[in-house]
Amino acid sequence: MRISTLQAFNNGVQGLQRNYANAIRTQEQISTGNRILTPADDPVASVRLLQLEQQQNVLTQYKDNLTAAQNSLTQEDVTLNSVNTVLQRVQELAVRAGGGSLSADDRKSIAAELREREDELLGLMNSKNARGEYLFSGFQGKSEPFVRNADGSYSYEGDEGQRKVEIASSLSVPISDNGKKVFQNIINAGRLQAAVPTTVGTPPVPYTTPAGSTLRTSTPLVQDEVAFAGNPKFPDAGIDIVFSDTDPNSYKIYDAQTGAELGDGAVDGRAESTDKLVFRGVVVNFNGTPVGGERIQITADQNAQKQGVLDSIANLRKALEGEPSTPEGNFVVRDAVAQALTNLSNASINVDSARGDIGARLNIIDSAKADNDDVTLVNKSTQAELRELDYAEAMPRLAFQTLILEAAQQSYVKISGLNLFNKL
Repeated sequence: MRISTLQAFNNGVQGLQRNYANAIRTQEQISTGNRILTPADDPVASVRLLQLEQQQNVLTQYKDNLTAAQNSLTQEDVTLNSVNTVLQRVQELAVRAGGGSLSADDRKSIAAELREREDELLGLMNSKNARGEYLFSGFQGKSEPFVRNADGSYSYEGDEGQRKVEIASSLSVPISDNGKKVFQNIINAGRLQAAVPTTVGTPPVPYTTPAGSTLRTSTPLVQDEVAFAGNPKFPDAGIDIVFSDTDPNSYKIYDAQTGAELGDGAVDGRAESTDKLVFRGVVVNFNGTPVGGERIQITADQNAQKQGVLDSIANLRKALEGEPSTPEGNFVVRDAVAQALTNLSNASINVDSARGDIGARLNIIDSAKADNDDVTLVNKSTQAELRELDYAEAMPRLAFQTLILEAAQQSYVKISGLNLFNKL
């Protein structure tokens, strides 16, 4: 077999280049710590690594979402805790305002602090999160949720949306609560009205007393929601309270729709005392002296089924500011205090319920964080197995490749020096 000088040189150079390339590739693997330098090194592992990296990017986004959700819910919980603190103080003031010996000036002093607490509560309900969005405005994060109207009442300007964030595959968690649910949709203890029944088909007119009667009926108060909706429940059409013509101090209770007798009771007839009627969760106070024949109908006020917590405080404040220290003024304040205390208690229950929901979501976030960390650890471990170099195998390989390269270089020098002129 004839081998030309050019062929010998080319074979030698190609062998040197091949051995040099192998040694350099191993050296690069050792210096980077990676077994795969290009997809051609291991196509199957390269595809798997790409999938794992994409999964890791998703896990990183979930981790950021979890942190944002936790921060938002924690801030909301802190805000609601402050709201509860304000409500407790307002309840204390309401109890103090119910003292029968207070003068008009005393009531105005309590009303002054109520106004400050009212403003404080409004500020808390209009709180913003770290991103500058209102916590309780639903989807309308840039719109102030609660505004004070010209007449002193309050309106909710947000919507009923609930912002959510995805924290895992097919798992989203709410990170906000709308203010209508937390602060506005509160059961109103004063959602009933006392009126004198008129002809069928017409609404009741405000309560008036027969000639000679000094009987006064307080605003009906739903004090026990369980009994009100229990079995038997308070009649949907309301009740009629009818005082006897023969015994003016006694009365009977009838179903306003069917006329069925539901119970009876009596008052002591003394003008200075207060008699209380408790019927299926509803409390009505009687003052004054009846003359017999009085008929009061207790029905639902469809426009007063719910009342916001700010309006409950404002109504109490207005009663304390505007009512004189007279028997009639004292009755109005008494009714306002009783209604405010029950409504404030209902508001606290509503806020506590919202905080309970937040606690449950925070528990879900904690579990999702742990799962996310576990999956991230497995992901990184799998990537390491596919990508990272086995130094125990690579170092001897580099030594062997270096030996081969040196041998190839020495043999090339000897072979390249051979020619026919050396034999002449």
